[in-house]
Amino acid sequence: MGLNETPRGMRLHIGIFGKRNSGKSSLMNALVRQRAAIVSDVAGTTADPVYKSMEIHGIGPVVFIDTAGFDDEGALGEKRVEKTGGALKRTDVAVVVFSDHPDMESAWIERLKKSGVPVVPVVNKIDVLEDPDAIAGEVEALVGERPLLVSALNGIGVDDVIRRIARVMPEGWGDLRLTDGIASDGDVVLLVMPQDIQAPKNRLILPQVQTIRELLDKKCVVVSCTADRLDAALSSLAAPPSLIITDSQVFPLVWDRKPASSRLTSFSVLMAGIKGDVREFARAASVIDRLDGNSRVLIAEACTHAPLPEDIGREKIPAMLRKRAGEGLSVTVCSGADFPEDLGDYDLVIHCGACMFNRRHVLSRMEQAREAGVPMTNYGIAMAYMSGILDRISLGGNA
Repeated sequence: MGLNETPRGMRLHIGIFGKRNSGKSSLMNALVRQRAAIVSDVAGTTADPVYKSMEIHGIGPVVFIDTAGFDDEGALGEKRVEKTGGALKRTDVAVVVFSDHPDMESAWIERLKKSGVPVVPVVNKIDVLEDPDAIAGEVEALVGERPLLVSALNGIGVDDVIRRIARVMPEGWGDLRLTDGIASDGDVVLLVMPQDIQAPKNRLILPQVQTIRELLDKKCVVVSCTADRLDAALSSLAAPPSLIITDSQVFPLVWDRKPASSRLTSFSVLMAGIKGDVREFARAASVIDRLDGNSRVLIAEACTHAPLPEDIGREKIPAMLRKRAGEGLSVTVCSGADFPEDLGDYDLVIHCGACMFNRRHVLSRMEQAREAGVPMTNYGIAMAYMSGILDRISLGGNA
């Protein structure tokens, strides 16, 4: 990923929902002006959600999500509806498409409203419906807002959908920045970035890329080094750096060697501030002291990758936990979209920085954990706590 590219996790996620054959895929294709989704008269054509990234003038970078109809049937249909529910958890704005009289849509509208997701109601296929105004009246009674009348096939009303999305998108969306409040114009910032076996070949990991780009935009002076060259990097500077951002895995080493005047944080801690509630993550970390050999911990990775030796989530954090709580401590790892529906069996959830998830997705997981009474923290926060320095590092300007 180049420095001027925006990862999926930083884009506004626009989910398109509705019953089968309501024209969801046709509407998505009309919105992105491409044939991104398969269109067919056969009910249930869309199985797994289809994601399409693009830029919209006046909104910025977005991801459209075309979902399976929530009236799908049969064993396979149930799995498709389950996938649609998963897409809802990462949706920032929901476009709900109607092409006949509303019925089962009411339950999904209620789910969206409960989650605080703005809804854009759309009556599609006005070119073939006998009485679109009558359907619009029923939709308005259900949603509480007059729906847009659209023909995705003929392009009628499509621009109105874009304008409505821009109007209802969450206030302040996209305002969060990784280093706001801790880095400003002219600051010298040292990045400590170990390039070990886990680092992707010939490129940096996404949080490092995002941080570098943001610091450059702020006109900071950015200096980078690997952990084994930390002393050399510090000695090359005329004065101590204002801020040091490190990989969480080397927190203890960097803490011991950093100048007293330099503030310290990690890439994962900063990600916690823009993807979730960093203060809640910090409070949850204290649960680590109450874990014992009978406790169960869930490690949640946002991305999927082949496990490697000394993997942070599968090897290093479990080893640190067992050193404190005992070898009997049970650790379960889930990755990607997989996340248990029932968290009641766990004593703690430790989530990665979630660089590939959007904020809505992480907050939905935090809410799920909260409802189950299970604390959730973050990789970097947990490692800082177990290193004994959480109360002495910067949690970022979003804390």
